[in-house]
Amino acid sequence: MKNYIISCLIFTLCQANAQFFKQDKGLAHTFSIVARDEKTGEIAVGVQSHWFSVGTSVSWAEAGVGAVATQSFTNKSFGIRGLALLKEGKTAQQVLDILLSDDSGKEVRQVGIIDAQGNVANFTGKNCVDFAGDLKGKNYAVQSNMMLNNKVPTAMAKTFEAKTDLPLAERVLEALKAAQMVGGDIRGKQSAAILVVKGKATGKPWDENHLVDLRVDDNPTPLIEMERLLKTHRAYEHMNNGDLAIENSNMTLAMQEYETAMKMFPKNLEMQYWTAITLANSGNVQKASLMLKAIYAKEPNWRKMTPRLPKSGLLTVGEKELILLLK
Repeated sequence: MKNYIISCLIFTLCQANAQFFKQDKGLAHTFSIVARDEKTGEIAVGVQSHWFSVGTSVSWAEAGVGAVATQSFTNKSFGIRGLALLKEGKTAQQVLDILLSDDSGKEVRQVGIIDAQGNVANFTGKNCVDFAGDLKGKNYAVQSNMMLNNKVPTAMAKTFEAKTDLPLAERVLEALKAAQMVGGDIRGKQSAAILVVKGKATGKPWDENHLVDLRVDDNPTPLIEMERLLKTHRAYEHMNNGDLAIENSNMTLAMQEYETAMKMFPKNLEMQYWTAITLANSGNVQKASLMLKAIYAKEPNWRKMTPRLPKSGLLTVGEKELILLLK
């Protein structure tokens, strides 16, 4: 029934020559936050909705530039155009004014923008589905529409302001969770996304976009799944740091990073495996052998992997030690 009502609404709007709804734009009734970490300069946008793959249309960000959330009757061009205008040096409010100036459908739009300096701007069209509203604060803006009640913006704002001890992605997630706890989307929940970029561009987009780029496209509890993915992301950050330490011949740091990752996911065989290989490369072949033996028992293919590593320089032990590692 709810899909029928929405379809009828779209049909009526199109019949009335309302050009703000087009196939390449779409609906995203939702709640979102654009934010900046004052300490690191990182910029983020987070969103949850009862709509499939909300992260493909609502959330936009670029390192050293800012972030845009476009929702309700989504105008995807606001994401690309908004970032381009921010890149020209315009403030968040100036960008918002330009985007809305020639938009015939602005009264069903909802937009949140933050620039690299932490300036924020947002807008809720008067015809957005109730409950709809927005709030702005230092280094953040929150916006929501089609909510069960009018508590969502305040809950998000209070939580974001309170969680200053958390990294930006986790802080954004807590704000999204707060929105859901007070009622969230009247239709329920389906997808979520969190995107975090660096506060300053380095000229190396492969390193700066994206620090965190996670999406849950279709899940009955998207924020619970997002929390799991974010924890996994952090664990693999430690694994990556360990790999980098090995490249720099710092085996002590590599072991610290790998062990931290393993503690976060003690059942992850790959994390265990590379920790064991690092131990072997550090000369602790006996301990590495014991670890590998347990890994092989759970997944024999890891034993097939081990003799392939010396060719790539990932395993630097002698022939006798290799035999011991394969037992």
